[in-house]
Amino acid sequence: MTGSAVEGTTRIQARNRQAILEAGLDVFSQHGFRGATLDQIAGEAGLSKPNVLYYFASKEAIYAALLERLLDTWLAPLAALDPDGEPEDEILGYVRRKLVMSRDYPRESRLFANEILQGAPRIGEILGTDLRVMVDDKAAVIRGWAADGKIADVEPHHLIFSIWALTQHYADYDVQVRAVLGGADPFPQAEAFLVHLYRRTIAPGPPSGRERT
Repeated sequence: MTGSAVEGTTRIQARNRQAILEAGLDVFSQHGFRGATLDQIAGEAGLSKPNVLYYFASKEAIYAALLERLLDTWLAPLAALDPDGEPEDEILGYVRRKLVMSRDYPRESRLFANEILQGAPRIGEILGTDLRVMVDDKAAVIRGWAADGKIADVEPHHLIFSIWALTQHYADYDVQVRAVLGGADPFPQAEAFLVHLYRRTIAPGPPSGRERT
């Protein structure tokens, strides 16, 4: 086989592999792991089931490849929080990045949510190691900003959890959000609202959750 023929075959293989992953993302995000089938993925990818199995040994293998690719993307917004940056800018920047992810990667968000709802059987170890280490590290940064009086005395882990919940809602419950809004794009107003909400939440002042004396 000539070099050009090998390159052509490699391009076809790369294209087919990407088509399978894209199809898997669509199917898994709609039906979850248990509800998805190889036949559905093959049909979505425009390939035969034997052709799909040439690239991936099983439905599980496709799902695992998607989760591996997703985790790097998922951790990036939190990883970008800079300990040396301006605290308000860094936290509000994180809110914005997470909201952009919900806008641009809704299928990935639903895939991740489905995995968590199943008890995270395939990524549980990563959640308890890589994710936990990163969250603990960023929580320590936020706690330090609060101790220095640069932001309010908020509990940092729960601040991060709330950012996850409020931003990912727009991906995981997209149909509900758009139905309530009459089909309008929710993201411009969502950003304005969440930035306002978190700016007030982290504004320096009396300790959060405690009454003034």
